[in-house]
Amino acid sequence: MEDSFKFEIINPEGIVFSDMANMVTFPSYEGDMSVLKNHISTITFLRPGIIKAKLGNGNSEDFFVEDGTVEYFNDNLVILSTSATNIKNLSKEFLDKLSMDTQNVLTEKSINDHERYILNHKLDVIKGIRI
Repeated sequence: MEDSFKFEIINPEGIVFSDMANMVTFPSYEGDMSVLKNHISTITFLRPGIIKAKLGNGNSEDFFVEDGTVEYFNDNLVILSTSATNIKNLSKEFLDKLSMDTQNVLTEKSINDHERYILNHKLDVIKGIRI
């Protein structure tokens, strides 16, 4: 436990996940970032992807996230996201619907290049999830 830090994922309804972690990797716009105990303070935005947490008890947890913010300060990592879902709780039907909805948005002429980039990245992440 000496190499662990507090890790929480929070949505507007409350705490989605809370435990001690040894390392957490998350998708940010700067690229995938990993946090270990005593990391420098960080605030960043999430892009669609997978949050991978190696917990203090030796287990791992993976979460699919579409967006959100990350703050690491004083050995506390807090991820705020309305879309964080444990991979264990995803269904094929959910992923198929999310993929179809994302593809439908991509066909709209009103989206800009930044939105198109994020949506395409989201599709790539969805295709890579194995349940």
